[in-house]
Amino acid sequence: MTNLRIPLFALLLALSLSATAQLTERPVELRFFGGYVYNDVLGHSGNFDLQTLVPVNRHFEFDAALQASTRNSYAAALNMRPLFPLSVGELYLENRLLYRFMASSHQYDFNAALAAGYRMDYVDVRIGCFGRVMGDHRRNPHSADEPVIEPFNLLYRVEAFVRPQTSFWNLSFVVGNIDDYQMERMWQPMFAANFRYNPIDNLSVLGGVECKPTGMFHLNAQFYALYTRIGIAYRFN
Repeated sequence: MTNLRIPLFALLLALSLSATAQLTERPVELRFFGGYVYNDVLGHSGNFDLQTLVPVNRHFEFDAALQASTRNSYAAALNMRPLFPLSVGELYLENRLLYRFMASSHQYDFNAALAAGYRMDYVDVRIGCFGRVMGDHRRNPHSADEPVIEPFNLLYRVEAFVRPQTSFWNLSFVVGNIDDYQMERMWQPMFAANFRYNPIDNLSVLGGVECKPTGMFHLNAQFYALYTRIGIAYRFN
Protein backbone atom coordinates (compact mmCIF):
# COMPACT_ATOMS: atom_id res chain seq x y z
CA MET A 1 0.00 0.00 0.00
CA THR A 2 2.88 2.37 0.82
CA ASN A 3 4.22 2.03 -2.74
CA LEU A 4 0.87 3.28 -4.10
CA ARG A 5 0.75 6.49 -2.08
CA ILE A 6 2.92 8.62 -4.37
CA PRO A 7 1.17 7.70 -7.67
CA LEU A 8 -2.26 8.06 -6.00
CA PHE A 9 -1.28 11.47 -4.65
CA ALA A 10 -0.02 12.55 -8.09
CA LEU A 11 -3.31 11.39 -9.70
CA LEU A 12 -5.43 13.28 -7.15
CA LEU A 13 -3.28 16.39 -7.60
CA ALA A 14 -3.67 16.26 -11.39
CA LEU A 15 -7.44 15.84 -11.12
CA SER A 16 -7.79 18.73 -8.67
CA LEU A 17 -5.63 20.99 -10.86
CA SER A 18 -7.68 20.08 -13.90
CA ALA A 19 -10.88 20.99 -12.05
CA THR A 20 -9.40 24.28 -10.84
CA ALA A 21 -8.35 25.14 -14.39
CA GLN A 22 -12.00 25.26 -15.43
CA LEU A 23 -12.60 28.11 -12.97
CA THR A 24 -9.73 30.43 -13.97
CA GLU A 25 -9.03 32.76 -16.87
CA ARG A 26 -5.47 31.42 -17.20
CA PRO A 27 -4.52 27.74 -17.19
CA VAL A 28 -3.15 25.95 -14.16
CA GLU A 29 0.42 24.79 -14.83
CA LEU A 30 2.23 21.73 -13.47
CA ARG A 31 6.04 21.46 -13.84
CA PHE A 32 8.54 18.64 -13.38
CA PHE A 33 12.32 19.21 -13.28
CA GLY A 34 15.46 17.13 -12.98
CA GLY A 35 18.70 18.87 -12.05
CA TYR A 36 22.41 18.25 -11.57
CA VAL A 37 25.11 20.04 -9.59
CA TYR A 38 28.74 19.46 -8.70
CA ASN A 39 30.77 21.51 -6.23
CA ASP A 40 33.77 21.04 -3.95
CA VAL A 41 31.62 21.04 -0.82
CA LEU A 42 28.97 18.45 -1.69
CA GLY A 43 30.38 16.65 -4.74
CA HIS A 44 27.90 15.29 -7.31
CA SER A 45 24.19 15.45 -6.60
CA GLY A 46 20.83 15.48 -8.37
CA ASN A 47 17.61 17.39 -7.68
CA PHE A 48 14.01 16.51 -8.49
CA ASP A 49 11.37 19.25 -8.48
CA LEU A 50 7.57 19.35 -8.62
CA GLN A 51 5.93 22.77 -9.03
CA THR A 52 2.47 24.11 -9.73
CA LEU A 53 1.12 27.57 -10.60
CA VAL A 54 -2.57 28.21 -9.85
CA PRO A 55 -4.18 31.47 -11.10
CA VAL A 56 -7.24 31.59 -8.85
CA ASN A 57 -8.68 34.64 -10.62
CA ARG A 58 -7.56 37.86 -12.31
CA HIS A 59 -6.45 39.32 -8.98
CA PHE A 60 -4.81 36.42 -7.15
CA GLU A 61 -2.51 33.49 -7.88
CA PHE A 62 -0.31 31.12 -5.90
CA ASP A 63 2.38 28.59 -6.64
CA ALA A 64 3.84 25.74 -4.63
CA ALA A 65 7.08 23.81 -5.05
CA LEU A 66 8.73 20.69 -3.64
CA GLN A 67 12.35 19.61 -4.12
CA ALA A 68 14.19 16.44 -3.11
CA SER A 69 17.95 16.02 -3.52
CA THR A 70 20.12 12.92 -3.68
CA ARG A 71 22.28 14.51 -0.96
CA ASN A 72 19.35 13.87 1.42
CA SER A 73 18.05 17.43 1.58
CA TYR A 74 14.52 18.66 0.97
CA ALA A 75 12.72 21.96 0.38
CA ALA A 76 9.14 23.19 0.19
CA ALA A 77 7.92 26.63 -0.87
CA LEU A 78 4.60 28.46 -1.08
CA ASN A 79 4.16 31.83 -2.83
CA MET A 80 0.93 33.87 -2.75
CA ARG A 81 0.42 36.92 -4.98
CA PRO A 82 -2.35 39.52 -5.01
CA LEU A 83 -2.35 40.99 -8.55
CA PHE A 84 -3.10 44.54 -9.70
CA PRO A 85 -3.42 44.66 -13.52
CA LEU A 86 -2.44 47.95 -15.19
CA SER A 87 -2.90 49.30 -18.69
CA VAL A 88 0.75 48.32 -19.25
CA GLY A 89 2.04 45.44 -17.19
CA GLU A 90 0.99 44.26 -13.75
CA LEU A 91 1.83 45.16 -10.16
CA TYR A 92 1.82 42.41 -7.54
CA LEU A 93 2.61 41.66 -3.91
CA GLU A 94 4.31 38.40 -3.01
CA ASN A 95 4.25 36.56 0.29
CA ARG A 96 6.79 33.72 0.16
CA LEU A 97 7.33 30.91 2.68
CA LEU A 98 10.31 28.54 2.28
CA TYR A 99 11.38 25.61 4.44
CA ARG A 100 14.54 23.54 3.90
CA PHE A 101 15.81 20.49 5.77
CA MET A 102 19.10 18.62 5.47
CA ALA A 103 18.36 15.18 6.91
CA SER A 104 21.98 14.04 7.17
CA SER A 105 22.90 16.85 9.58
CA HIS A 106 19.38 17.54 10.98
CA GLN A 107 19.75 21.22 10.12
CA TYR A 108 16.89 23.36 8.86
CA ASP A 109 16.03 26.90 7.91
CA PHE A 110 12.67 28.61 7.59
CA ASN A 111 12.26 31.80 5.55
CA ALA A 112 9.35 34.24 5.27
CA ALA A 113 9.40 37.08 2.73
CA LEU A 114 7.24 39.97 1.59
CA ALA A 115 7.94 41.78 -1.68
CA ALA A 116 6.40 44.12 -4.22
CA GLY A 117 6.89 43.54 -7.94
CA TYR A 118 6.11 44.73 -11.43
CA ARG A 119 6.07 42.58 -14.58
CA MET A 120 5.45 43.25 -18.24
CA ASP A 121 6.42 41.70 -21.58
CA TYR A 122 10.19 41.98 -21.21
CA VAL A 123 10.92 42.35 -17.52
CA ASP A 124 9.91 41.11 -14.04
CA VAL A 125 11.26 43.11 -11.07
CA ARG A 126 10.65 42.63 -7.37
CA ILE A 127 12.09 44.05 -4.15
CA GLY A 128 11.26 43.40 -0.52
CA CYS A 129 12.60 41.83 2.65
CA PHE A 130 12.75 38.47 4.37
CA GLY A 131 13.62 36.97 7.72
CA ARG A 132 14.72 33.48 8.63
CA VAL A 133 15.35 31.05 11.45
CA MET A 134 18.09 28.40 11.29
CA GLY A 135 18.66 25.59 13.72
CA ASP A 136 19.10 21.90 14.51
CA HIS A 137 16.11 19.57 14.86
CA ARG A 138 18.01 17.63 17.56
CA ARG A 139 18.24 20.69 19.81
CA ASN A 140 17.01 20.15 23.34
CA PRO A 141 14.37 22.79 24.23
CA HIS A 142 16.17 23.27 27.56
CA SER A 143 19.58 23.75 25.95
CA ALA A 144 21.37 27.08 26.00
CA ASP A 145 21.93 26.79 22.23
CA GLU A 146 19.38 28.98 20.51
CA PRO A 147 18.38 28.93 16.82
CA VAL A 148 20.04 31.57 14.67
CA ILE A 149 17.54 34.31 13.78
CA GLU A 150 18.02 36.84 11.00
CA PRO A 151 15.05 39.24 11.34
CA PHE A 152 15.76 41.33 8.24
CA ASN A 153 17.42 40.75 4.87
CA LEU A 154 16.92 42.74 1.69
CA LEU A 155 15.27 40.76 -1.13
CA TYR A 156 15.68 41.64 -4.81
CA ARG A 157 15.29 39.94 -8.19
CA VAL A 158 15.38 41.21 -11.78
CA GLU A 159 14.55 38.98 -14.77
CA ALA A 160 14.87 40.28 -18.35
CA PHE A 161 13.35 38.43 -21.34
CA VAL A 162 14.53 38.58 -24.95
CA ARG A 163 10.97 38.15 -26.29
CA PRO A 164 7.47 38.91 -24.92
CA GLN A 165 6.51 36.40 -22.24
CA THR A 166 3.60 35.13 -24.33
CA SER A 167 5.95 34.03 -27.16
CA PHE A 168 6.17 30.32 -27.99
CA TRP A 169 9.90 30.38 -27.10
CA ASN A 170 11.92 32.65 -24.88
CA LEU A 171 15.22 33.24 -23.09
CA SER A 172 15.65 35.14 -19.84
CA PHE A 173 18.52 36.33 -17.66
CA VAL A 174 18.20 36.75 -13.90
CA VAL A 175 20.12 38.43 -11.09
CA GLY A 176 18.87 38.40 -7.51
CA ASN A 177 19.31 36.88 -4.08
CA ILE A 178 16.31 34.53 -4.27
CA ASP A 179 15.25 31.60 -6.43
CA ASP A 180 12.68 28.81 -6.14
CA TYR A 181 14.38 27.10 -3.17
CA GLN A 182 16.88 29.56 -1.77
CA MET A 183 17.15 33.00 -0.18
CA GLU A 184 20.57 34.58 0.22
CA ARG A 185 21.96 37.60 1.99
CA MET A 186 21.88 40.73 -0.16
CA TRP A 187 25.64 40.65 -0.88
CA GLN A 188 25.52 37.07 -2.25
CA PRO A 189 23.65 37.40 -5.56
CA MET A 190 22.66 34.50 -7.80
CA PHE A 191 22.80 34.57 -11.59
CA ALA A 192 20.70 32.47 -13.96
CA ALA A 193 19.85 31.96 -17.62
CA ASN A 194 16.58 30.18 -18.48
CA PHE A 195 14.87 28.98 -21.64
CA ARG A 196 11.34 27.93 -22.58
CA TYR A 197 9.98 26.34 -25.76
CA ASN A 198 6.33 25.43 -26.43
CA PRO A 199 6.11 22.61 -29.00
CA ILE A 200 2.30 22.61 -28.56
CA ASP A 201 -0.17 24.94 -26.83
CA ASN A 202 -0.38 23.18 -23.48
CA LEU A 203 3.19 21.81 -23.17
CA SER A 204 6.54 23.55 -22.59
CA VAL A 205 10.13 22.36 -22.42
CA LEU A 206 12.01 24.28 -19.72
CA GLY A 207 15.63 24.50 -18.65
CA GLY A 208 18.23 26.69 -17.09
CA VAL A 209 21.70 27.21 -15.66
CA GLU A 210 22.24 28.98 -12.36
CA CYS A 211 25.41 30.24 -10.66
CA LYS A 212 24.99 30.61 -6.90
CA PRO A 213 26.84 30.27 -3.56
CA THR A 214 27.65 26.80 -2.26
CA GLY A 215 28.27 25.32 1.16
CA MET A 216 26.07 24.32 4.09
CA PHE A 217 22.76 26.04 3.29
CA HIS A 218 24.78 28.46 1.15
CA LEU A 219 25.14 30.85 4.07
CA ASN A 220 28.88 31.48 4.49
CA ALA A 221 30.73 30.03 1.50
CA GLN A 222 32.63 32.55 -0.58
CA PHE A 223 32.60 30.65 -3.87
CA TYR A 224 30.01 29.67 -6.46
CA ALA A 225 28.94 26.57 -8.38
CA LEU A 226 26.79 25.92 -11.46
CA TYR A 227 23.38 24.26 -11.10
CA THR A 228 21.58 22.92 -14.16
CA ARG A 229 18.04 21.66 -14.64
CA ILE A 230 15.66 20.65 -17.41
CA GLY A 231 11.99 19.80 -17.29
CA ILE A 232 8.51 20.07 -18.76
CA ALA A 233 5.41 22.09 -17.94
CA TYR A 234 1.86 21.02 -18.70
CA ARG A 235 -1.03 23.49 -18.75
CA PHE A 236 -4.57 22.30 -17.97
CA ASN A 237 -6.47 24.29 -20.62
